[in-house]
Amino acid sequence: MLEKLLNRAEMAVDLATGAGANEAFATATTQRETEFSVRDGQLEKVKEATSQGLSLKLWVDGRYSSHSTNDLRSEQLQAFIAEAVVLTNALQPDADRVITDPALFAGRPKIDLALHDATIAALTREERLALCEGQNAGLAGKDQVISATSSSSDGYALKGVASSNGFSGTHSATWLWIGSEVTLQDEGDKRPEGWMWGGASTMDRVPTPEAVAEETMKRARDRLGAKKGPSKKTTMVVHPSASGSLVRRLLQPADARAAYQGRSFWKDAPGGVSDKLTVTDEPLLVGGLGSRLFDDEGITAARREILSGGELRTWYIDTYYGKKLGWTPNGGSTSNVVVAPGTRDLDALIGSVSDGVLVLGWLGGNADPTTGDFSFGTHGFLIEGGQLTSPVSEMNVTGNLKTLFASLAEVGSDPWPYSSTLSPSMVFEGVDFSGA
Repeated sequence: MLEKLLNRAEMAVDLATGAGANEAFATATTQRETEFSVRDGQLEKVKEATSQGLSLKLWVDGRYSSHSTNDLRSEQLQAFIAEAVVLTNALQPDADRVITDPALFAGRPKIDLALHDATIAALTREERLALCEGQNAGLAGKDQVISATSSSSDGYALKGVASSNGFSGTHSATWLWIGSEVTLQDEGDKRPEGWMWGGASTMDRVPTPEAVAEETMKRARDRLGAKKGPSKKTTMVVHPSASGSLVRRLLQPADARAAYQGRSFWKDAPGGVSDKLTVTDEPLLVGGLGSRLFDDEGITAARREILSGGELRTWYIDTYYGKKLGWTPNGGSTSNVVVAPGTRDLDALIGSVSDGVLVLGWLGGNADPTTGDFSFGTHGFLIEGGQLTSPVSEMNVTGNLKTLFASLAEVGSDPWPYSSTLSPSMVFEGVDFSGA
C-alpha cells in the first residue's frame, strides 16, 4: 500500500509539471479509524471511517497554491490537477513562496521508529469490545457511580510523499487509545467527573484496561467534596498529566510565523525562564507519538535543543516564513517535545512543600501568545505540611507564562507517557491563585 501511495504522489507531481507547474509537492494518504464505546455496560457506539486523499502544493511562475481531493481516479485526478495549475496562475505572485530547498532532504536516518503495529491494524470487534469491557468492569457498580463510559479508538495512517525537486518518502503509523469517563454522586447536586485516556503506536505501550479504570476512578474521587480554595500567592505543584499543557503554551509562539507576524513573546526577549527547564524536540524517539523521519515539507528530522540555560535556543522555522525572516528552515512544527526530568517524583515533591496547591488538571482558560499573559481554571488539592488536605476546584491561576517559568523551582522524574509532550511534574514558586 505504501508503494502504491508513493506512486500516486509521483504521478500527481508529473501531471502537475506536465500541466505547466514549475514545482509541485504531493502527498497521497489513506487512513482508517474505528471507535467502540460501552456506556453503563451496554454497547453505545460503533464507528468506522476509512478515507483516502491527495494534497498538492503548486508553484507556477512565482505563484503558489495548495489543493486537495478525495477522488484519486486517474482521469478525474488529471482534470483536477490541470484546473489547479490554471487557478494558481491567476493568483498574485509571492516571491517568498518557494519549494523547500532539496539540500534539506538529505541525510534522512534509516531507522525503524516502531510506529506501525500489525496487531493493532488487525484488531477484531471482539478484541475492541474486550478493551472496553475490561475498563467497565473496574467502574460499574462502584459506590457513588452514576454513569460510566469506556471506549477504544484505533486506526492506521499511511502516506506517500513526492516532490518535483527530488523528495520521495513514505510514512506509516498505527495507534490504539483506550479511555474511560465516570460521573459520581457527591453532596447535593454535585456530580464530579473523572477521565483517563492512554495510548500508543504499538500494543506493548498501551496501558491495561484495569489501569485506566483505576486511574479514572481515582481522578473522580479526588474531586469529591471539592470547594473553592482561598485566594493567595503560593507554591504550585503540577501533576505530570497537566504540566505538558503549560509547556505547549510556552512553546506555541516559538515559531517563525508568530515571530514574523509580531505575535510572539519570544521575539525580542529570548531569555527569562528558569535554567531548570531544558526542552528538546526529538523526532527520532522509537515509538514516540510525534516521531517522524521527515516533516510535512520533507525536511529531514533531527534532534533540536529548544530551551536551555534559561533561553530559547531554536525556533520552529518553515520554508515560507524562514525566507521572509532570512532564517534557515528546520521544520515548522513540533514532534516529540521532551522536558529533561529531575530526580524526585510527584510524591516527593509534594512532601517538600509546606504550603501550596497541587494542580491535577485545567478547567479551561486562555493564554496570549503575544504577551504571555494567561488565566486558567484549576482543580486539585491544597498542600499543607507536605500532605494533601482539602480538594479544591473552580480556582483560577493567573500570571505570565515567562514569569511563571522563571519561577520554576524543580522538575520531577515522572514524564507523562501518553502524549507527544513528555513532561514531568513541576513545582513553581509564588503563583497567584484566586478562589473564595
